[in-house]
Amino acid sequence: DTFGTRNYGVEFASNRSLQGWKMKIKAAVLRESGLPKPYRNSRPLKIETIDLDKPEKGEVLIEIKAAGLCHSDLVAIDGERPKPMPIVLGHEAVGTVAECGPGVTAFEVGDTVVPSFVASCGHCEMCRAGRPALCQPASLANAAGTLIGGHCRLHQDGQSIFHHSGVSAFAEFAVLSEYSLVKISDDIPAKHAALFGCGVMTGVGAILNTSDIKVGDIVAVIGLGGVGLSAVMAAAAAGASRIIGLDINQSKLKMAKKFGATEVFDASLSDVVSKVKHATQGGVHIAVESAGVPKALELAFEITRVGGNTIAAGLPNPERTIEISHFILGAHERKLQGSYMGSCIPSRDIPRFLEMYKRGKLAVDNLASETIQLEDLNEAFDRMSEGSTLRSVSVR
Repeated sequence: DTFGTRNYGVEFASNRSLQGWKMKIKAAVLRESGLPKPYRNSRPLKIETIDLDKPEKGEVLIEIKAAGLCHSDLVAIDGERPKPMPIVLGHEAVGTVAECGPGVTAFEVGDTVVPSFVASCGHCEMCRAGRPALCQPASLANAAGTLIGGHCRLHQDGQSIFHHSGVSAFAEFAVLSEYSLVKISDDIPAKHAALFGCGVMTGVGAILNTSDIKVGDIVAVIGLGGVGLSAVMAAAAAGASRIIGLDINQSKLKMAKKFGATEVFDASLSDVVSKVKHATQGGVHIAVESAGVPKALELAFEITRVGGNTIAAGLPNPERTIEISHFILGAHERKLQGSYMGSCIPSRDIPRFLEMYKRGKLAVDNLASETIQLEDLNEAFDRMSEGSTLRSVSVR
């Protein structure tokens, strides 16, 4: 069994259980959500040595090279969107294939891959319709904290540890379904390539796939984190005539202009809706909400003009609701549309967006505001919660 003899620089356990050989890895394990801030004190993420099973049929072992910190990780930590516990978080990553399980032919050892946080089975109704972001088996597996096959490959002392979005990238190594992986070229720095697995894919896809943008459109983006700034870059690349950024964080408003925003507004102002409508002579053609806050989506709807499109790309707690005018939605022929994973087909869009990056159309280099180690995750999530950083990336 070559899994047990390759020199990965980690320890292997010779425990022949039903799971086969196990690999000892370091990972950041979340065992309890909702601990008090600052996380640098309460330490919700603890670096532990856990067991990783070898890849079984249709699975791939990858060595994690870099993993971005995303708001979807933060809401699992603070309990806004609860996850099964214990769990290894991290879903925005890049890695190198270290081993392929039986039956895997699309990947080889040494390939550079970006995981998609929704696997694509290729057979369900949504996958057959070209909408793999809504893959039904993968959605059920993500909710359950397993791989798409229903398995947990992470363990400690006989207890299963759950997978975040089928990826679990806050670790040295990960086993994923082959349906979660996209092969990319190896000429892109890991700290930038990792961001295409979530933030860039979601934000760019919301514009290029979901919005039906046309050259000359006026676009607004509400929420200027990694996803929002990716949407700003995509709107510029698509030929928007004006790009309006809205946020409550002053530093992010200043930063947005470096990514292509032509104007910015403080979303906390009581008259921000009238200001935007006046500046745009009636509102924007497309408004993308990426804050994951219901009030932000309501604001996005209010500043969208007659016949325009409001897109919800953020993800709040499932129980949160919004209040909009039924009359305006109908009488103004408005669209209110969801965008999950940027409505992307990862195998098509991740390479496409990477090519845009290489051609200078997407300034993704500016998104990775700091690089950290696994041991620094708690402090980095404090900075994310405070809004003092764009995208932290854990690198090895």
